[in-house]
Order: sequence, then C-alpha cells, then structure tokens
Amino acid sequence: MFANVGWGEMLVLVVLGLVILGPERLPGAIRWTGGALRQARDYVTNATDQLRDEIGPEFEDLRAPLSELQKLRGMTPRAALTRHLLDGDDSLFSAVGALAAEPRPMPPAPVALPEPGVPAPFDTDAT
Repeated sequence: MFANVGWGEMLVLVVLGLVILGPERLPGAIRWTGGALRQARDYVTNATDQLRDEIGPEFEDLRAPLSELQKLRGMTPRAALTRHLLDGDDSLFSAVGALAAEPRPMPPAPVALPEPGVPAPFDTDAT
C-alpha cells in the first residue's frame, strides 16, 4: 500500500503531524494509525484465507491471471514493446537513440515579414 512512500515523504508527514497535532498528540496519532493499518491488513488476510478455503484449489487458477496483470501494471511502454513485439531485443531503441543524437542540418532562413502598414500580398486565385 505504501510501497511508493520513501523516507523523504515520511519525514514530511512527521513534520506536518508535529505542526498540526503538536508533540503531545503525535505519538498517540501514530499509534492509532498503525493499529488501524494493522487491523485493515488483518481483515484483508482473513478475507483472502476465507476465499481460499471456500473456493479450494480453483483459487490459484484465479490468482494466476491477476498476478500476470500485476506484472503488466508496472511495465513502461518501452518495456512492453520490447517484451511483446521485439522478443526482448531492445537494439531498435538504441539505434533510434543514436540517430536522435546525430547533429541535424540547420533549418532554412526565416522569410522576411512585410513592413508594418503595408498590406500583405493577396492572391485571388488561391481563395
């Protein structure tokens, strides 16, 4: 649940807790939050165990597609292309990266704009 929360974010939360709750109530709030998370985790574990008991061996058949979805969930577009379309060969991306790093020719010089107050040329055949 909190896999993406690093030490920096935790420090910000503690500082915010100190500012909002104060040093007297912060330890109790942390204890309460920890207990609530532990209780929620226990509920989920008990529900999973109950489903496993009721469904039986078919429970693992249900978990296999879910675990495959979990693997795909964290995959970047580049990794998905490499894995499924290119069979793991990412040399195409390194070749494209090398082409992008090559110097490019200068674009042509910009066209001069007419002076202010002079009407722009008008082509009656083009409209």
